[in-house]
Amino acid sequence: MRTINAILAKLFWAGLLILATVRLAGADATVPTADIEGAADNHLAKRYEGSFIVSYEKFAYTDFTVPLSPLKPSADAEARDTMNNRIYAPDKKADVEGALTRIAYVLPAERSPLEVLRNYQDVIEAAGGEVLFECKKEECGGAADRSSSGGGGDMSLMMYFFHESDIKDAAFSNGACAVTTGINDQRFFSAKVPQDGGDAYVTVQAYSLIDDLYCKELNGRTIAVVQVLEPKARDKKMVVVEAAKMADSLSTTGSISLYGIFFDTDKSDIKPESEPTLKEISTLLTNEPGMAVIVVGHTDNQGAFDYNIDLSSRRAQSVKAALVSKYGIDGGRLTAAGAGMMAPVASNDDETGRAKNRRVVLVKAN
Repeated sequence: MRTINAILAKLFWAGLLILATVRLAGADATVPTADIEGAADNHLAKRYEGSFIVSYEKFAYTDFTVPLSPLKPSADAEARDTMNNRIYAPDKKADVEGALTRIAYVLPAERSPLEVLRNYQDVIEAAGGEVLFECKKEECGGAADRSSSGGGGDMSLMMYFFHESDIKDAAFSNGACAVTTGINDQRFFSAKVPQDGGDAYVTVQAYSLIDDLYCKELNGRTIAVVQVLEPKARDKKMVVVEAAKMADSLSTTGSISLYGIFFDTDKSDIKPESEPTLKEISTLLTNEPGMAVIVVGHTDNQGAFDYNIDLSSRRAQSVKAALVSKYGIDGGRLTAAGAGMMAPVASNDDETGRAKNRRVVLVKAN
């Protein structure tokens, strides 16, 4: 009997501990009264008066795809994203690169998503910019009731930009609540603003946050997720792998990964800054006239499997064609192949890892 009572007592206290933990977690989200540390407005799309920054991230240089039409389901009904959601993408888009700022604001009470969106459009037009695309609710395509969280359904508009696994905010924090809960009355626009050195692109997604658990303090509040891509020249700090090092690696390990061959997002045309690496490959093959190599294209896991296989194959074919046409290498010594996302060398859960997976690999064929 004493043993049973002891067990019951332990269960009782364990239950209290769990209840206390849940209640504390449920209290994590609060109505913000200040920006999170280190956050600041972007000068191209400043805040609606009375709102506060709850999530903030800056990327010194990255690629960014701006939707210019509603999201549509992939023609491949089996294509899935990293969270097993059916893939959606726009027919029209702008692929751009530069410095990206992503900010999530909690707006003052009783401000609707539409009111917030219109105010941001006023700011864009006052800066000489133009709205390129606008949508609302289900018209935007994908799951209109989801933000960045969830799997096994349809992608949402926010998932086109990032998933819950990409955010750095702590669980149940205001920042996490702002971009991972259920949403309602979604409004969105993308715009272009002329700047010195090129065009900047701005997207604003506003919606009502829906939650009755850990994020309930923000239930019904309007959230604005503002993303600004500013033109910026890429730092050219990639060390070009010399022909001698390529030869050594092919001799000892049978392959070498090269990161000095560049392509635009979703394209197979080789960019001009790839020339130093192509020249070193040609020097390698000239110095080793009996060597044959396989040129293998690799991608990250963004997009459908078959699409990435095709894209990586086309990129490998472009490298082969350049070596033949520009550097006079015998095409019979070169085999082009695409591995798509099948051989990652890093995690695809963040941009740093995905960048390592996008590469061209030379494999010794004889």
